[in-house]
Amino acid sequence: MSAGAVGRAYPRLEGREKVTGTARYAVEYPTDGVTYGWVVPADVVRGRITRVDADEALASPGVLAVLHHGNAPRMAPGPAAELRLLQDPMVHYRGQFVAVVVATSLEAAREGAQLVRMEYDAGPHTTVLTADHPGLYRPDHVNPHYPTDTAEGDFDAGYAAAPVRVDATYRTPAYHNSPMEPHATTARWDDGRLLVHDSNQGTASVQATLAELFELPRESVRVVAEHVGGGFGSKGFTKAAVVLTALAARHVDRPVKLALTRQQLFGPIGYRTPTIQRVRLACDADGRLTAVCHDAISQTSTIREFAEQTAVYTRSMYAAPHRRTTHRLARLDVPTPFWMRAPGECPGAYGLESAMDELAIAAGIDPVELRIRNDPRVDPDQGEAFTSRNLVACLREGAQRFGWTGRDPTPRARRDGRWLIGTGVAASAYPARARPSSATVTARPDGTFLLRINATDIGNGGRTAMWQVAADALGVPPERVEIRIGDSDLPEAPVAGGSMGTASWSWAVIRACEALRGKLRDGAPTDTEVTAGADTSEEVAGQPARPRYAYGAQFVEVRVDADTGEVRLNRLLGVFAAGRVVNPTTARSQLIGGMTMGLSMALHEEGVLDERYGDWVNHDLATYHITGCADVESIEAYWLDERDDELNPAGVKGIGEIGIVGTAAAVANAVHHATGVRIRELPIRLDKLVGVSGLA
Repeated sequence: MSAGAVGRAYPRLEGREKVTGTARYAVEYPTDGVTYGWVVPADVVRGRITRVDADEALASPGVLAVLHHGNAPRMAPGPAAELRLLQDPMVHYRGQFVAVVVATSLEAAREGAQLVRMEYDAGPHTTVLTADHPGLYRPDHVNPHYPTDTAEGDFDAGYAAAPVRVDATYRTPAYHNSPMEPHATTARWDDGRLLVHDSNQGTASVQATLAELFELPRESVRVVAEHVGGGFGSKGFTKAAVVLTALAARHVDRPVKLALTRQQLFGPIGYRTPTIQRVRLACDADGRLTAVCHDAISQTSTIREFAEQTAVYTRSMYAAPHRRTTHRLARLDVPTPFWMRAPGECPGAYGLESAMDELAIAAGIDPVELRIRNDPRVDPDQGEAFTSRNLVACLREGAQRFGWTGRDPTPRARRDGRWLIGTGVAASAYPARARPSSATVTARPDGTFLLRINATDIGNGGRTAMWQVAADALGVPPERVEIRIGDSDLPEAPVAGGSMGTASWSWAVIRACEALRGKLRDGAPTDTEVTAGADTSEEVAGQPARPRYAYGAQFVEVRVDADTGEVRLNRLLGVFAAGRVVNPTTARSQLIGGMTMGLSMALHEEGVLDERYGDWVNHDLATYHITGCADVESIEAYWLDERDDELNPAGVKGIGEIGIVGTAAAVANAVHHATGVRIRELPIRLDKLVGVSGLA
């Protein structure tokens, strides 16, 4: 691939459309004869619907239908049990969608939904995760397919023999994906074919699921997601909105638009599970780790198993001869948790990187130096050398840029009036994955090129990155390349998630462009079209695939009011090693976005569950607090010029999630340095610092 567009800071191709409001999202496509749907949630935690009274709703002006388990179109049985909505009377959690009202206007649909009456035979429920929950069990694997437990050496003996030890339990609450664009769909049926405009992170998987549920050939389902207003993992798989909209459209034989409300996003579309993490670390007098154990407990629903891979982060992060990781799960009467930005790695890093800070203090070693001393040359989990591992470089450059040298490790040593000043650090890692992908590129007679690939741009700049990659692979200015994405009719590509979008899509784009250039050199006509795929199993020099990770280091300075416990962020700085950066503008946006989300996790976000009703009481953005611009006084993102020839043709690792991974721990470590108070249960609120710990 020739140099040129890749590495330059281009603005997003769709930027003008977005800021002028002409970019169309899922429920903004004009559709003749459209109707509107509104969901009805269950108001019991667990039980069975015994009666549905829809008479008053059906008599309301504009209401066309009330769909429920007794009259909804039937869907095929199969593995997607959670998506077989309105098929039976069972209620598995409060807020489960149990009916849909369809009307001629949005207002009429909402009014009709208020008039639907349901009676239930409610049963006992359990909704709270505890460390000693009687239902804890060992799942067969953790997301997506990692071993549940691992062990190397003899942890118990190694831990007992060590002179320096830490044994601490860290807790994180439920976190909720709340993208700017809610889960929303427009659906219409035409001669047995289904067309949906849907807000998702990958149309191919949605197409396959809808085809299975409605027993259609896959080619009879078309899913379009040209513009998506955020996802953070919640839209990485087929969810309720698209299924319910398709059901409703089939039932009324008219197009239907359905958008979930902000409140309806808190639970039924997924969330990050609460975690209880016990981390035990031991080292010798020089700070060399001798024993590491990470035990993680999380929750799932009764309808589908999802096991967050919380302790997987620890398996490859630091070297030690004795290591053990375990995962245990409790089935509760709650919605199914699901992916949320850096699933597993994000909460797992909070546990491990907080414990590393506690170990550094116990050993009397600088926290940066402790991590450097325990940086492995070979992946402790796989026993193979990394393709590249530049964590130490991130730590050193970050320390230099941040001004870490000379830091007094004594808690409460710095003060500015009533403010206590503290600094903290944490490391980050995230797998550099790729999945099979395909792309088609066409040479036009006028000298321009058309690239088609079913990639999804969820607001991260993926469309622009592929445009830049294609221009360089074709050896032409990017202005001569047009790109079309986000449509299941285009060549199949994997989901925009797991920080693998650009790595996967660019592989196919480069292969297709290279093939087209070869044909043109051989005299093919200028209207030639080439489709190429990448199965991502290509190996370098015949060697097997080796462990591939992106790395980072986050440095934080906070100030804490000694009287009130108020925590304010002075500075947040991150340095990352994530392979080749395609677009510095969008890369910086992703990295500072991830770090801001990690700050939000540390100080603000918390799903507060009411055990009596099995539901989150703070299910809107007025009460579920997230970090805003005023909370981020200074944030900086840098990256190393990292080259790794064993990744993919574009040399990228993915940057969508590495920014969030270590940030919450870095903030917590800084708060401890400022106050001397160690908060092991997020978020760090002032009542935990003052009311319980006696800061003042």
